[in-house]
Amino acid sequence: MFYQVLKYVLLGPLLRLVFRPRIEGLEHVPEEGAAIIAGNHLSFADHFVMPAIVPRRVTFLAKAEYFTGPGLKGRLTAAFFRGVGQIPVDRSGGRASRAAISSGLAVLRKGRLLGIYPEGTRSHDGRLYKGRTGVASMAIRAGVPVVPCAMIGTFEAQPTGRRLPRVMRITIRFGAPLEFSRYAGMADDRFALRAVTDEIMYAILTLSGQEYVDVYAGEAKAAAQDRARAKGRRGPGNGDEGPPAQ
Repeated sequence: MFYQVLKYVLLGPLLRLVFRPRIEGLEHVPEEGAAIIAGNHLSFADHFVMPAIVPRRVTFLAKAEYFTGPGLKGRLTAAFFRGVGQIPVDRSGGRASRAAISSGLAVLRKGRLLGIYPEGTRSHDGRLYKGRTGVASMAIRAGVPVVPCAMIGTFEAQPTGRRLPRVMRITIRFGAPLEFSRYAGMADDRFALRAVTDEIMYAILTLSGQEYVDVYAGEAKAAAQDRARAKGRRGPGNGDEGPPAQ
């Protein structure tokens, strides 16, 4: 009930007003049955804009941090994400990754749409990063199609660190469903998982037109933060960016 009110009465109309989304290829999203919608991830707004325009309900795997924040704000955020049907995911890897896959498979077994960002985290610079193989594992195990999706303009509208989005037009583009029945029974084969994931990422890249970087987004983000900290420690005149200190 809360999901429907949010989508059709509260948040949905507001998002359409702010972003005036141009929607392309919506006919590729199946009207019934299980499927995965795999998209790029550029902004916090992505969680809400795409589900708001898809006629069917989309359940996303959301990072666990959205459900564990401290204080009143943390409790309200957790209640909001649970209310819209999002599933918390621990991104620490190993056993946590297997639990995330199990949660996603449970959604698909119910014949629902599962939304996932194969990059694993938001892009910090607007580029498209290497996909993690959880999406491939779920697609093969469940035997469901994967619909690639590209969000275009949400990075400019609300990049990381910006609380309120800019009022501007964005584009949401869906591609033809990808099916991977030829990999049936190969969900534990790492080469098959990588091949499927790369095919999905290439489809997203074709739709989005982003620059592609063949490293994981989390690693690239950490490296960028390390460089920024090192630059801050050097300061003006202590590196190669200014005149020598007097």
